[in-house]
Amino acid sequence: MSRMRERGWVRSLTGIDGPGVRLVCFPHSGGSAIAFGEWAAAVPSGTALMAVQYPGRGDRFGEPPVDDVAAMADSAAAELLRLPPGDRVLFGHSLGALVAYETALLLRDAGEEPLALCVSAALPPGEMSERNVHLAPDDEFWATLHALGGIEPAVLENKELRELLLPMLRSDLRAHATYRPSPGAGPLSCPVRGYHGEGDPLVAEARLAGWARVTSGEYSGTVRPGGHFHVEHDVPGLVADVLSHGRA
Repeated sequence: MSRMRERGWVRSLTGIDGPGVRLVCFPHSGGSAIAFGEWAAAVPSGTALMAVQYPGRGDRFGEPPVDDVAAMADSAAAELLRLPPGDRVLFGHSLGALVAYETALLLRDAGEEPLALCVSAALPPGEMSERNVHLAPDDEFWATLHALGGIEPAVLENKELRELLLPMLRSDLRAHATYRPSPGAGPLSCPVRGYHGEGDPLVAEARLAGWARVTSGEYSGTVRPGGHFHVEHDVPGLVADVLSHGRA
Protein backbone atom coordinates (compact mmCIF):
# COMPACT_ATOMS: atom_id res chain seq x y z
CA MET A 1 0.00 0.00 0.00
CA SER A 2 1.35 3.44 -0.89
CA ARG A 3 2.49 5.61 1.97
CA MET A 4 0.90 9.04 1.94
CA ARG A 5 1.40 12.12 4.03
CA GLU A 6 -1.44 13.07 6.26
CA ARG A 7 -2.31 16.39 4.67
CA GLY A 8 -0.63 19.26 2.86
CA TRP A 9 -0.41 19.61 -0.89
CA VAL A 10 2.10 16.97 -1.97
CA ARG A 11 1.70 13.23 -1.50
CA SER A 12 4.38 10.56 -1.86
CA LEU A 13 2.91 7.57 -3.69
CA THR A 14 6.03 5.41 -3.50
CA GLY A 15 7.56 6.30 -0.15
CA ILE A 16 10.83 7.06 -1.95
CA ASP A 17 12.55 10.42 -1.73
CA GLY A 18 16.20 9.75 -2.42
CA PRO A 19 18.67 11.22 -4.89
CA GLY A 20 16.73 10.09 -7.96
CA VAL A 21 14.19 11.98 -10.05
CA ARG A 22 10.90 13.09 -8.50
CA LEU A 23 7.93 12.74 -10.83
CA VAL A 24 5.31 15.21 -9.56
CA CYS A 25 1.78 14.80 -10.94
CA PHE A 26 -1.08 17.32 -10.95
CA PRO A 27 -4.64 15.93 -11.35
CA HIS A 28 -7.53 17.08 -13.50
CA SER A 29 -10.66 18.94 -12.39
CA GLY A 30 -12.37 16.79 -9.79
CA GLY A 31 -9.31 14.54 -9.55
CA SER A 32 -7.26 13.68 -6.49
CA ALA A 33 -3.73 12.48 -5.84
CA ILE A 34 -4.88 8.86 -5.92
CA ALA A 35 -5.70 9.28 -9.63
CA PHE A 36 -2.00 8.53 -10.12
CA GLY A 37 -1.93 5.55 -7.77
CA GLU A 38 -1.46 3.06 -10.63
CA TRP A 39 1.65 4.94 -11.71
CA ALA A 40 3.54 3.67 -8.65
CA ALA A 41 4.02 0.23 -10.21
CA ALA A 42 5.29 1.80 -13.44
CA VAL A 43 8.01 4.12 -12.16
CA PRO A 44 11.53 2.66 -12.19
CA SER A 45 13.43 1.90 -9.02
CA GLY A 46 14.86 5.02 -7.42
CA THR A 47 12.24 7.37 -8.92
CA ALA A 48 9.96 9.11 -6.43
CA LEU A 49 6.33 9.42 -7.52
CA MET A 50 4.49 12.36 -5.99
CA ALA A 51 1.05 13.80 -6.61
CA VAL A 52 -0.60 17.05 -5.64
CA GLN A 53 -3.74 16.88 -3.51
CA TYR A 54 -6.01 19.88 -4.04
CA PRO A 55 -8.30 20.86 -1.13
CA GLY A 56 -11.86 19.51 -1.17
CA ARG A 57 -11.11 15.88 -2.05
CA GLY A 58 -9.51 12.75 -0.65
CA ASP A 59 -8.07 13.30 2.81
CA ARG A 60 -8.70 17.05 2.34
CA PHE A 61 -12.41 16.62 1.63
CA GLY A 62 -13.43 18.82 4.57
CA GLU A 63 -11.37 21.77 3.36
CA PRO A 64 -12.88 24.43 1.09
CA PRO A 65 -11.73 24.05 -2.53
CA VAL A 66 -9.42 26.63 -4.11
CA ASP A 67 -10.69 28.15 -7.35
CA ASP A 68 -7.50 29.93 -8.43
CA VAL A 69 -4.75 28.25 -10.47
CA ALA A 70 -2.04 30.65 -9.29
CA ALA A 71 -2.96 30.07 -5.63
CA MET A 72 -2.86 26.30 -6.18
CA ALA A 73 0.58 26.57 -7.76
CA ASP A 74 1.85 28.84 -4.98
CA SER A 75 0.97 26.24 -2.35
CA ALA A 76 2.27 23.27 -4.33
CA ALA A 77 5.56 25.01 -5.19
CA ALA A 78 6.10 26.17 -1.61
CA GLU A 79 5.81 22.60 -0.36
CA LEU A 80 8.05 21.21 -3.10
CA LEU A 81 10.68 23.80 -2.30
CA ARG A 82 10.73 22.67 1.34
CA LEU A 83 11.99 19.27 0.17
CA PRO A 84 15.72 18.73 -0.36
CA PRO A 85 16.80 20.08 -3.76
CA GLY A 86 16.62 17.51 -6.54
CA ASP A 87 15.62 16.83 -10.12
CA ARG A 88 11.91 17.00 -10.86
CA VAL A 89 9.66 16.20 -13.80
CA LEU A 90 6.20 17.78 -13.65
CA PHE A 91 3.16 16.14 -15.27
CA GLY A 92 -0.24 17.83 -15.33
CA HIS A 93 -3.50 16.57 -16.80
CA SER A 94 -6.20 19.03 -17.95
CA LEU A 95 -6.55 21.60 -15.14
CA GLY A 96 -3.41 20.05 -13.69
CA ALA A 97 -1.42 21.08 -16.76
CA LEU A 98 -2.01 24.74 -15.94
CA VAL A 99 -1.20 24.24 -12.25
CA ALA A 100 1.96 22.34 -13.23
CA TYR A 101 2.98 25.11 -15.62
CA GLU A 102 2.57 27.83 -12.99
CA THR A 103 4.42 25.62 -10.50
CA ALA A 104 7.27 25.18 -12.98
CA LEU A 105 7.59 28.96 -13.27
CA LEU A 106 7.78 29.33 -9.48
CA LEU A 107 10.37 26.57 -9.21
CA ARG A 108 12.34 28.22 -12.01
CA ASP A 109 12.25 31.56 -10.21
CA ALA A 110 13.57 29.82 -7.07
CA GLY A 111 16.48 28.33 -9.03
CA GLU A 112 14.98 24.82 -9.25
CA GLU A 113 13.49 24.62 -12.73
CA PRO A 114 12.21 21.11 -13.47
CA LEU A 115 13.96 18.82 -15.91
CA ALA A 116 10.78 18.76 -18.01
CA LEU A 117 7.18 19.94 -18.02
CA CYS A 118 4.67 17.43 -19.40
CA VAL A 119 1.17 18.72 -20.17
CA SER A 120 -1.83 16.58 -21.06
CA ALA A 121 -5.30 17.28 -22.45
CA ALA A 122 -5.08 21.02 -21.94
CA LEU A 123 -5.06 24.05 -24.20
CA PRO A 124 -2.05 26.35 -23.85
CA PRO A 125 -2.17 29.05 -21.16
CA GLY A 126 -4.76 31.71 -21.94
CA GLU A 127 -6.35 29.84 -24.88
CA MET A 128 -9.39 28.28 -23.22
CA SER A 129 -12.48 29.31 -25.17
CA GLU A 130 -15.36 27.59 -23.33
CA ARG A 131 -15.41 29.43 -20.03
CA ASN A 132 -19.00 28.99 -18.90
CA VAL A 133 -19.27 25.26 -18.16
CA HIS A 134 -19.10 25.84 -14.40
CA LEU A 135 -22.09 28.20 -14.62
CA ALA A 136 -24.50 25.65 -16.13
CA PRO A 137 -27.50 24.34 -14.15
CA ASP A 138 -26.76 21.19 -12.14
CA ASP A 139 -28.28 18.67 -14.56
CA GLU A 140 -26.58 20.18 -17.60
CA PHE A 141 -23.29 20.52 -15.74
CA TRP A 142 -23.42 16.88 -14.62
CA ALA A 143 -24.33 15.68 -18.11
CA THR A 144 -21.33 17.52 -19.56
CA LEU A 145 -18.99 15.83 -17.10
CA HIS A 146 -20.60 12.48 -17.85
CA ALA A 147 -19.99 12.93 -21.58
CA LEU A 148 -16.27 13.33 -20.98
CA GLY A 149 -16.12 9.92 -19.33
CA GLY A 150 -14.29 10.96 -16.18
CA ILE A 151 -16.93 9.93 -13.64
CA GLU A 152 -17.53 6.36 -12.54
CA PRO A 153 -21.04 5.02 -13.31
CA ALA A 154 -21.65 4.30 -9.61
CA VAL A 155 -20.98 7.96 -8.82
CA LEU A 156 -23.17 9.18 -11.68
CA GLU A 157 -26.15 7.29 -10.31
CA ASN A 158 -25.69 8.34 -6.68
CA LYS A 159 -27.58 11.58 -6.02
CA GLU A 160 -26.02 12.09 -2.57
CA LEU A 161 -22.52 11.80 -3.97
CA ARG A 162 -23.45 14.16 -6.76
CA GLU A 163 -24.50 16.83 -4.28
CA LEU A 164 -21.25 16.37 -2.36
CA LEU A 165 -19.07 16.56 -5.45
CA LEU A 166 -20.73 19.37 -7.41
CA PRO A 167 -19.28 22.30 -5.39
CA MET A 168 -15.74 20.94 -5.72
CA LEU A 169 -16.14 20.24 -9.43
CA ARG A 170 -17.56 23.70 -10.08
CA SER A 171 -14.67 25.24 -8.17
CA ASP A 172 -12.10 23.36 -10.25
CA LEU A 173 -13.75 24.29 -13.53
CA ARG A 174 -14.06 27.90 -12.38
CA ALA A 175 -10.31 27.90 -11.66
CA HIS A 176 -9.72 26.58 -15.18
CA ALA A 177 -12.11 29.06 -16.79
CA THR A 178 -10.82 32.16 -15.00
CA TYR A 179 -7.12 31.37 -15.32
CA ARG A 180 -4.98 33.88 -17.16
CA PRO A 181 -1.20 33.51 -17.49
CA SER A 182 0.88 36.16 -15.77
CA PRO A 183 2.14 38.74 -18.28
CA GLY A 184 5.89 38.99 -18.46
CA ALA A 185 6.53 35.62 -16.80
CA GLY A 186 9.21 34.74 -19.35
CA PRO A 187 9.61 31.33 -20.98
CA LEU A 188 10.89 28.25 -19.26
CA SER A 189 14.08 26.72 -20.64
CA CYS A 190 13.24 23.07 -19.95
CA PRO A 191 11.69 20.78 -22.57
CA VAL A 192 7.89 20.69 -22.76
CA ARG A 193 6.05 17.54 -23.85
CA GLY A 194 2.38 17.66 -24.88
CA TYR A 195 -0.03 14.70 -24.74
CA HIS A 196 -3.25 14.62 -26.75
CA GLY A 197 -5.94 11.98 -26.32
CA GLU A 198 -7.26 11.00 -29.74
CA GLY A 199 -10.81 12.30 -30.14
CA ASP A 200 -10.62 14.60 -27.10
CA PRO A 201 -13.67 16.91 -27.46
CA LEU A 202 -12.07 19.65 -25.37
CA VAL A 203 -8.65 20.01 -26.97
CA ALA A 204 -7.96 20.04 -30.71
CA GLU A 205 -4.68 18.31 -31.48
CA ALA A 206 -3.41 21.22 -33.59
CA ARG A 207 -3.86 23.69 -30.73
CA LEU A 208 -1.77 21.64 -28.31
CA ALA A 209 1.35 22.77 -30.17
CA GLY A 210 0.81 26.26 -28.73
CA TRP A 211 2.53 25.00 -25.59
CA ALA A 212 5.79 25.49 -27.50
CA ARG A 213 5.50 29.19 -26.66
CA VAL A 214 6.02 28.61 -22.92
CA THR A 215 9.63 27.46 -23.32
CA SER A 216 12.81 28.44 -25.10
CA GLY A 217 13.69 24.74 -25.00
CA GLU A 218 12.36 21.89 -27.09
CA TYR A 219 8.65 21.21 -27.52
CA SER A 220 7.33 17.84 -28.68
CA GLY A 221 3.87 16.35 -28.81
CA THR A 222 2.29 12.93 -29.12
CA VAL A 223 -1.19 11.46 -29.62
CA ARG A 224 -2.50 8.59 -27.51
CA PRO A 225 -5.75 6.59 -27.66
CA GLY A 226 -8.37 7.18 -25.00
CA GLY A 227 -9.83 10.64 -25.54
CA HIS A 228 -9.71 13.21 -22.76
CA PHE A 229 -8.81 10.55 -20.18
CA HIS A 230 -6.08 8.86 -22.19
CA VAL A 231 -3.99 8.81 -18.98
CA GLU A 232 -5.95 5.73 -17.90
CA HIS A 233 -4.66 3.73 -20.90
CA ASP A 234 -1.25 2.05 -21.06
CA VAL A 235 0.04 3.64 -17.88
CA PRO A 236 3.50 2.00 -18.11
CA GLY A 237 3.98 3.38 -21.63
CA LEU A 238 2.91 6.86 -20.58
CA VAL A 239 5.15 6.90 -17.50
CA ALA A 240 8.13 5.73 -19.54
CA ASP A 241 7.52 8.45 -22.12
CA VAL A 242 7.17 11.16 -19.47
CA LEU A 243 10.39 10.18 -17.73
CA SER A 244 12.28 9.90 -21.02
CA HIS A 245 11.78 13.65 -21.48
CA GLY A 246 13.21 14.40 -18.06
CA ARG A 247 16.64 12.95 -18.54
CA ALA A 248 19.33 15.31 -17.36
